[in-house]
Amino acid sequence: MSAQSETGRRQTPSTIRARKGAEPIVCLTAYTTPVARIADQSCDLVLVGDSVGMVLHGLPDTLGVTLDMMILHGRAVARGLSRAAMVVDLPFASYEAGPQQAFAAAARVMAETGAQAVKLEGGAHMAPTVEFLVTRGIPVMGHVGLTPQAVNTLGGYRVQGRGAAGDRIAADARALAEAGAFSVVLEKLPASLGQRITDEIAVPTIGIGAGAACDGQVLVIDDMLGLFAEFRPKFVRRYAELGRDATAAVAAYAEDVRARRFPGPEHGFADEGTQA
Repeated sequence: MSAQSETGRRQTPSTIRARKGAEPIVCLTAYTTPVARIADQSCDLVLVGDSVGMVLHGLPDTLGVTLDMMILHGRAVARGLSRAAMVVDLPFASYEAGPQQAFAAAARVMAETGAQAVKLEGGAHMAPTVEFLVTRGIPVMGHVGLTPQAVNTLGGYRVQGRGAAGDRIAADARALAEAGAFSVVLEKLPASLGQRITDEIAVPTIGIGAGAACDGQVLVIDDMLGLFAEFRPKFVRRYAELGRDATAAVAAYAEDVRARRFPGPEHGFADEGTQA
């Protein structure tokens, strides 16, 4: 059952894991309370992604995102959720040094935001860290394929896993699942590889540009709402054009202010003792 149809029941990493091979899992990002309230009505998972650095803070990539930023936005999103499970990204340089560093960062995120889980990027080399966290009570979502925190190593935001490289990514996903991850994000992979990994691992796969066979899908909510006119990833379907609509609305407001059509009498207040 989805968060929408299962009124009153809070989704958890355990209920998400149990959805393997069942009804597709719906996930979107959120970074603020109002957007979280909207997503909560229809989503099973809400991801507080480190994409917040690019989407809300104007950073060129996710590398400048800090743990304090993730906690700030995690707190905001938590206030807007009542049914969807909340997962918070561990940002670059907060977990890669080893399991102890990862535990300190993840424990702080869990305690200060109320998140149900954390997400970290990386393949088989991160499996010991995933196991370390999970055995200490911190549910983990994995992330393989295009991992934005490694964009400089990967040479840009390119499709991953074509040809022989697919075997390595499939092995990465298996290692994370076997280490205890409750789900694994597959980003920007050939659809055939997305299906292969989904078939091979025992936990749900959450695709973003990895084909329709994944157990669920995630998008950056600002992308699917069309808030950025110039940014059109191939794997995103736009369900609205809010950027265009907002630009038109602001232009109309500016025109009304300059023409003194706003505010009108109905927007003002009368003197004390008079009716208005």
